[in-house]
Amino acid sequence: MLNCRKWGFIASRTIPSDEVIRCYDWASGRAATDDCVVSGFSSRMERDVLHFLLQGKGKVIIVLARRMYKLIPEEWQQPLSEGRMLIISTTTATRQSRQTALARNRYVEELSDTMYIISKNKQIKNIEP
Repeated sequence: MLNCRKWGFIASRTIPSDEVIRCYDWASGRAATDDCVVSGFSSRMERDVLHFLLQGKGKVIIVLARRMYKLIPEEWQQPLSEGRMLIISTTTATRQSRQTALARNRYVEELSDTMYIISKNKQIKNIEP
């Protein structure tokens, strides 16, 4: 999974409502490919994107900003058993904090070939190294 093309996805907690559909379209496009999407999947939009991705055939790398789960969420169990999901923890902290979230986002950027970022100031950008 680490050898395939990886799209990093980061979305602010608040995004403009008129950009939601564009984000969903992007997620649907990624779900139809063999590409891999890397994200923390912690903001509302990131969780929505994860839902779209899990409906498709694409791969997902979840980067946690907290320690590893003791119990894996039920909706993640099938993609994990199919080899379409990888979960990585960047810290041993019990809960996500601003500091651990920033470290997680930096890790997502380092791991990804291309970044797709949506923020509250209406900027959607693809960033390729």
